[in-house]
Amino acid sequence: MKFKYAVAAVSAAFTFAAAPAANAVSIDIASTFPKDMLFLGDGLKQFAKAAQEISNGDIKINIYGAGELVPALEVLNAVSSGAVAGGYDWVGYWGGVIPVSNLIGALPFGPTPEVLAEWMWEGGGREIIQKAYDKHNVHFMPCVVVAAEPAGWFNKELNSPADLQGLRMRIGGLAGRALTKVGVSPQMIPGGEVFVALERGRIDAAEFSLPAIDYSIQLQKAGKYYYFPGWHQPSSINSVTINKKVWDGLNDTQKNQLEAACRSSFLWTLTNGVPDQLETLKKMEEGGTVVKRLPDSVLDVLRKATAEVIEEERKKDPIFDEAYASLSAYMEGADRWKALQNMK
Repeated sequence: MKFKYAVAAVSAAFTFAAAPAANAVSIDIASTFPKDMLFLGDGLKQFAKAAQEISNGDIKINIYGAGELVPALEVLNAVSSGAVAGGYDWVGYWGGVIPVSNLIGALPFGPTPEVLAEWMWEGGGREIIQKAYDKHNVHFMPCVVVAAEPAGWFNKELNSPADLQGLRMRIGGLAGRALTKVGVSPQMIPGGEVFVALERGRIDAAEFSLPAIDYSIQLQKAGKYYYFPGWHQPSSINSVTINKKVWDGLNDTQKNQLEAACRSSFLWTLTNGVPDQLETLKKMEEGGTVVKRLPDSVLDVLRKATAEVIEEERKKDPIFDEAYASLSAYMEGADRWKALQNMK
């Protein structure tokens, strides 16, 4: 397979157009999601649209869906090596090589999207995360925030912690490790393959995303019970990553324009994540989906298992430890502010 971008030289990593400006740039972005996936794909499209508008057409983002340039779970490696200039991902995919990405990909029982956004952009979070990505020759931009998700699809009822034993579930990150402690076998499966895995019985349960997104890939036809709350992912970040040589080859104006586009798409997703969900749930229930809440006994064991996993991770990785301490302190302050502002 031929790639436009090579690691040999910065000039080969992006192409210059003759118009509308001498320093116009075209950047290929390989996504971990199908190009037209509802909301998740739209977030990247919003970033590309904003980059073009803010730069007056001088920056063009070329979007490639999962598998078009590289397999979905090879995107980070491709960006790191320079095989492709940029990537778009759910950051939790990279938890095995960048432990702190688990924290912002999905921190079980963690912050709301608004609090995560504040910490990431203004509370020092992004600077801590970048230190981990520096080791992989990648510039990190948090361009999409995803609202709290359901706990997932199950093909049997969960009435007690014992019902978790032996389940094969599509889930990753810290939540996957916590579930391992309570008898679940977690599986990491790209988004475009989740329906087939659940429908054909390769797995017994799956979490993917928000109801409208799950509906768009027909998960309601593969699973019967739809459980809440989304203990595993009360908020999460999708990122645009840029190869460091490509990023360093941009001028300051171009970097600032991409940063502004990232903030723009972040705000777009923050304000567009929830509105469609209740209507989608109604359609699901009319079609036979059983919407339920996890029993408190199940949430209790998951909370305990999560605490154990977090402590293990803090001991293994100093950047994870720094980020968790910083985020926890920010969450405490946010909780106090919310309590002081409570009008009940």
